[in-house]
Amino acid sequence: MARGDWFQSAGYGMMIHWGLYSLLGGEWKGQRMEEIGEWIQARFRIPGEEYRRLLPAFNPVLFDADEWVRLARDAGMAYMVVTAKHHDGFALFHSRVSSYNVVDATPFGRDIIYELANACARQGLRLGLYYSQDLDWSEPNGGGYTVGHTWYGFGSWTNEWDYPDNDHKDYAQCFECKILPQVKELLTGYGDLALVWFDTPQTLSKEQSQILFDTVRHYQPQCLVNSRIGNGLGDYTSLGDNEIPAKKVGEGLFESACTLNDTWGYKSFDDHWKSPEAIRANRRHLNSLGINYLLNVGPDGLGRIPAPACDILKKAK
Repeated sequence: MARGDWFQSAGYGMMIHWGLYSLLGGEWKGQRMEEIGEWIQARFRIPGEEYRRLLPAFNPVLFDADEWVRLARDAGMAYMVVTAKHHDGFALFHSRVSSYNVVDATPFGRDIIYELANACARQGLRLGLYYSQDLDWSEPNGGGYTVGHTWYGFGSWTNEWDYPDNDHKDYAQCFECKILPQVKELLTGYGDLALVWFDTPQTLSKEQSQILFDTVRHYQPQCLVNSRIGNGLGDYTSLGDNEIPAKKVGEGLFESACTLNDTWGYKSFDDHWKSPEAIRANRRHLNSLGINYLLNVGPDGLGRIPAPACDILKKAK
């Protein structure tokens, strides 16, 4: 089978945004954020020391990898993409190069990506991993410092509340010491990956994007890479967030990542759910244009995919 054959026929997948931000549910010290929940640290400029106080509370005792995978399969989805590391820098896998991870730093102590990889293998669902290769707010030299201070009111691209000296940041240090080693860990420790879903390539040089691309090819030749690796690379095009084009956008492989309500990461008060009818219509339309529909859910801090999301996905099949 050619590398992209499965993707071309997949049509429908589940995206999952989950991390420390899920504990906050979109609220911080009496304030609710209007924007997407996983950006809460940047939106409220939460110091890293304070944000890390969430670590002892991250104990999602209701997380069940098989349950998540079963939901995706029952909804008719062919693959799953999970946030192995988002912009806050916290990893849902056991990283040897950074202790800021679910195994070493939380009472849960279990490798979530490992459990999901095994559940996907058991149930015949392809697994993709999201990895924020540029932004990392836990790192003094995390990227994003070259593109201005704020992004649509969500907050700063880079962590300038803890590390304000943008002029002297060196993303190469972060890339060599954390980003590239963690990508290697994901490629070598979790079985066959269907794809790696990179994001927000603001700071990466062409050489750094190429190194990541070549690393994926070296360790997993059949694994796809999305266009958000940056610098014109990638096996398929990730359209803009929630982008649903009216007509065919070109030749090649395409995917549109969309939210089921208005957020990616969990927000307890976001009840603006799309109806099953709207989900079916979006899926039919995108698939008719040759575009995969990657539909996101945001589990809560206990590891539960919200009941309305489960109900909608089942009814939308």
